[in-house]
Amino acid sequence: MTPQLEEAVRLLRLARRDQAAFALLAAAAEIDDAIACFHAQQSAEKALKAVLCLRGIEYRRTHDLEELGGMLADAGLSPPVGVTDLRRLTPYAVEFRYDDDPLHLITREQAAEIVEKLIAWATRCIGDDGAASKASSSGS
Repeated sequence: MTPQLEEAVRLLRLARRDQAAFALLAAAAEIDDAIACFHAQQSAEKALKAVLCLRGIEYRRTHDLEELGGMLADAGLSPPVGVTDLRRLTPYAVEFRYDDDPLHLITREQAAEIVEKLIAWATRCIGDDGAASKASSSGS
């Protein structure tokens, strides 16, 4: 397995971990949207970075989903969600974590849909090599 594929698989595994955390938090009504959507944003970010890494596209250290999606689109790999969706999810990475004024840019359901689409897309991009390597690294 190439180092790029290995890193892409690792990032996708981390994206799924954040997706699972988001799902649990989103199901709890008492949890603030900003806390739940932080994990949705992180999942989306790692899924995008997994595909960038797989394709050997260097990216700067950023939480800006729109920028990451744009880099992929420029390389002919358009993500399955639009710029508007990426733009609405991005602020949950940093801005809203330190703000106690509720600002609702996206519903939990919309965030879940974005994350599901990105994870499925990244999984397809990585393909069977990534699935095989995950199975071998987990002892299966």
